[in-house]
Amino acid sequence: MTVPTAPGSGATSSYRWVVLAVGALGAGAFAALRMGLPALSPALRDEYDLTLGQVGLALSAVAVGVMVTLIPWGILTDRVGERPVLGIGLIGTAVALVAAAFAPSFPALLGGLLAAGMLGASATGASGRAVMGWFGRGERGLALGIRQMALPLGGAVASLTLPWLAGAGGVEAALLTLAGLAFTAAIAALVWMRDAPPPALGSPVADGPAPTRDPRAWRLGAASGLLVIGQSAVLGFVVLFLVDERGVGYGLAAAALAVLQLGGALARLAAGRRSDLEGLRIPLLRRIAVADAVLLGAVALLAAGPGALLYPVLALAGVTAMCWNGLAFTAAAEIAGRRRAGTAVSLQNTIVSVGGATAPAAFGALVAATSWTLGFAVCAAAPVAAFVVLRPLAGEESARARERERRLAQAAAGAEAPA
Repeated sequence: MTVPTAPGSGATSSYRWVVLAVGALGAGAFAALRMGLPALSPALRDEYDLTLGQVGLALSAVAVGVMVTLIPWGILTDRVGERPVLGIGLIGTAVALVAAAFAPSFPALLGGLLAAGMLGASATGASGRAVMGWFGRGERGLALGIRQMALPLGGAVASLTLPWLAGAGGVEAALLTLAGLAFTAAIAALVWMRDAPPPALGSPVADGPAPTRDPRAWRLGAASGLLVIGQSAVLGFVVLFLVDERGVGYGLAAAALAVLQLGGALARLAAGRRSDLEGLRIPLLRRIAVADAVLLGAVALLAAGPGALLYPVLALAGVTAMCWNGLAFTAAAEIAGRRRAGTAVSLQNTIVSVGGATAPAAFGALVAATSWTLGFAVCAAAPVAAFVVLRPLAGEESARARERERRLAQAAAGAEAPA
């Protein structure tokens, strides 16, 4: 195969879209497990005669596996490349899901789901690093937006199909289907994933600390952890809010959640493309934080108000709360540089996962103790804090952009100089 030119050189190989498709398939296949498993809750409860608490343990097993292995997978990806990590990790995920499908007891089921989460976490850093290497800055935001879009889409498809599969063939059929999807994504990675070409001449090389020791990475992670609070509150509780507080039918409320997920997926694409046109990620991320705060504050004010006002604002708040993820992951990878992008994306996702796991419980407890109005109002304060936390990174990103332009100008001048 002809060696493609370097990302950012102006003649980037069209093979980058194949790599993006493979990375998105891997991320989406694992998202089908992470985000689709709650749809199997009734079937799991009936199959293993579980209490509500045990159902919660089953749903948490995958998330726990992800959180403890994301950073090790990211470090390994930076050392050996995306292809072996995606292939081996997703094959292991498929094997773990097969074991879970035939689990003879609840502890065995927990072990299988925990292992699936630990192995499936490989898809996070590897797919993000592949996009970082193959796409130049002018397309990277859009590309990572597409990759991020695969997550809610995978979860939505799984949520619609897994209950039907469980009804037709039990929990075993549903988990085996997820195993088959993970195995298919693994084979695609082994066949079509390729190492990215060398960077363009004059491209800056990251020489700062590793992401786990870089204060910028932790600052960005802290801001993302604040932004995920509103996202978790809206996505996790919008159905209950509409049914319990507003008297909306369960089916209509569930459909509203699906519409929010689809809108959020499209908004991630739009945000990524906008950041490509601007050439910067952090300023747009800060503007999204402001919009998020305003809209969540409006939801708090309108929580008991007329639906004609509340529902459009709630929809906008939900979409806005979902659209920042791709930008944050792109910024994390660019801060760390291509060589350490796997670790950077994995660290970012670990922090977001911790926030996403703790925020719903805190929000639910707050609403139960006070009101929906106060709950949404507290969520509106979180993106305000994120806006403040991100401020130093905006100036730092602008400085990196100026340095990159200087290096490229020097490289161009050297190429044009007579021999």
